[in-house]
Amino acid sequence: MIDSELKDARGRMDGAVEATQENFGSVRTGRANPQLFANIMVEYYGVPTPLQQLASFQVPEARTLLISPFDQSALGNIETALRNSDIGANPANDGNVIRVVLPELTEERRRDYVKIVRGYAEDGKVSIRNVRRRTKDTLEKFQKDGDLGEDEVRAGLAELDELTKKKTDEIDTLLAAKEKDLMEV
Repeated sequence: MIDSELKDARGRMDGAVEATQENFGSVRTGRANPQLFANIMVEYYGVPTPLQQLASFQVPEARTLLISPFDQSALGNIETALRNSDIGANPANDGNVIRVVLPELTEERRRDYVKIVRGYAEDGKVSIRNVRRRTKDTLEKFQKDGDLGEDEVRAGLAELDELTKKKTDEIDTLLAAKEKDLMEV
């Protein structure tokens, strides 16, 4: 019983770490990365559609990204969505592909991105702590119902706390790496 609850908690915590890492990927550093465009929605035949589903991406240079739409009729809508996004890039449409050159990041913009990334990290940690709280409540309910003994629950809670610390430390490590990447000129 305890093992299955801990396994479930581990899976949920792993999911929180992965979600945090994906959020980190959507914050741009000095290099072009297709993940920057993961949250951009394009109006495609009246339906908001993720850009990732409408085009392929190539990175020919460090700060340049080429976006090739699968359907050429979506080219204008993709360009409009890119202009309206908060990426801070000016897309250039040559009729076949859209070339996005990312400008050099200023010190102020880098600091803003660090704040955003710290917020994502805190959200991830909150998710992990919520998983811990729910699992702890479940284990204590098992003890209260008489399904488990006090010693078993105490050992399970100790393992849960260890797992929680490990996963929050993972997020801290990812955060430190992303901050270093952002502040690198």
